[in-house]
Amino acid sequence: MKPVGQTQPGLPLRLGLPKGSLQEQCFALFEHAGWRITVSSRSYRPIANDPALDLRLLRAQEMSRYVENGFLDAGITGKDWIAENGSDVHVVGDLAFSRATSSPARWVLVVPEESPVRTVKDLAGKRIATEAVGLTRRYLERHGVEAHVEFSWGATEVKVPEMVDAIVDITETGSSLRANKLRIVDTLMESFPQLVANRGAWADVAKREKLENLMLLLQAALTARDKVGLKMNLPEAALQGLLSALPALRNPTVSPLANGGWIAVETVLDESVVREIVPRLKALGAEGIIEYPLNKVVY
Repeated sequence: MKPVGQTQPGLPLRLGLPKGSLQEQCFALFEHAGWRITVSSRSYRPIANDPALDLRLLRAQEMSRYVENGFLDAGITGKDWIAENGSDVHVVGDLAFSRATSSPARWVLVVPEESPVRTVKDLAGKRIATEAVGLTRRYLERHGVEAHVEFSWGATEVKVPEMVDAIVDITETGSSLRANKLRIVDTLMESFPQLVANRGAWADVAKREKLENLMLLLQAALTARDKVGLKMNLPEAALQGLLSALPALRNPTVSPLANGGWIAVETVLDESVVREIVPRLKALGAEGIIEYPLNKVVY
């Protein structure tokens, strides 16, 4: 499809954000990156504390079409929906967050636990329901399987086995599928959100710079998500012992203190190891140990 919208040169950048299951996580990510976004319950035009951003709320399923056609300069949507729509957009980068976990969402081929279906080949001539009709049809074509694929408006899990023989559904943990006594036969694709741009907007110097800076800070906020800062005071004579015993602190920042013989040590590490490390730090002579959260980490 040829672009029918018109991308205006320069800023502000018209940016689409996903409405629905990813909205809360997306707004939280922007806040950690430095942008506060507010929106009323009935509005589709959020407001950011940045006049260079002109925001819109749209369903992720249709975002890439509006970016491709120039109604939006850029947008955040799933890699899966870009593929489903076959959209010709520039991918600025991946954003590794999802609705419930930090793992990618998966589109999976699913049947009831007691179904005789073991591989996709067993679905020849059968009925499959899904929201991702294009993805499913291309998957079947790759495997040389002819089956009837029908669009599902939702509640797809309840349609097997009475209405259809199988479904293609999206999952993060698989817990809902197991609760409904469903079995995964195969994974069609994994998907994280992506920041994508209209090719005309990407060619615009000001918009491209804004998108690159936006991506840098969003990824920095994601990097900081599971990390914390740790600082402490330590006898200078104990530093080598600390570094030898704690590989996580191999490259800390070390500064002398006013009272001779003592140093301040500061580092960034995974939050999950803090409960193991702090008692060991204390045993090595560390004092004034402080743990603090991080908003962004830029490497």
